[in-house]
Amino acid sequence: MQEALTTMLRMQDRMNTRVHPQWVAQGFAWHRAIWVECAELVDHHGYKWWKHQEPDMEQVQLEVVDIWHFGMSAYFQGDATIEQLAESIMGVWPVAPPKLGILEASEALAAVAAGEQRFCIVSFASLLSAVDLDFAGLYRHYLGKNVLNFFRQDHGYKEGSYRKLWAGREDNEHLMELLVEIDTGASDAEEQLYSALSQRYTETT
Repeated sequence: MQEALTTMLRMQDRMNTRVHPQWVAQGFAWHRAIWVECAELVDHHGYKWWKHQEPDMEQVQLEVVDIWHFGMSAYFQGDATIEQLAESIMGVWPVAPPKLGILEASEALAAVAAGEQRFCIVSFASLLSAVDLDFAGLYRHYLGKNVLNFFRQDHGYKEGSYRKLWAGREDNEHLMELLVEIDTGASDAEEQLYSALSQRYTETT
């Protein structure tokens, strides 16, 4: 788990550096991004008791991964090394997180993010369990979304020219289809997935 966590922290640092070279010093409002993502998760799950709704669990899990991107980013402070950050997160990761429903776990995480302006590992672990993702599943989904984020940046996401809809479907949906064909344990997993995304993007747009 610590090795996977260290890898994800490195990948996140690389992604954030791509967006802004001095990103740690910028003091971005990661907590705000976290509670907004929690709201998006609730929307994908469904909360309207006055109409029929079916949870879109694939999108719910992807929102959890988006939250994890911002949560890890919030942990980068000062001169701490990635190894030290991984140890810090591991030190507070609960063995048995609180058992909550998906909506309740989302609200608990959002409440800390909005009210205390921080990322709560215990609340996140509870949400991870609620959406039926273990740490290995989180790693797999994170790797996929991280590669997609690089792909977006390479194709004009920051400039506003990137097309998020491919043949009428969001790039997230295409990502999940392609991810099942990739061995995320392979040394070139990121390159394989990026190549597959490039091919699908060219074919559909």
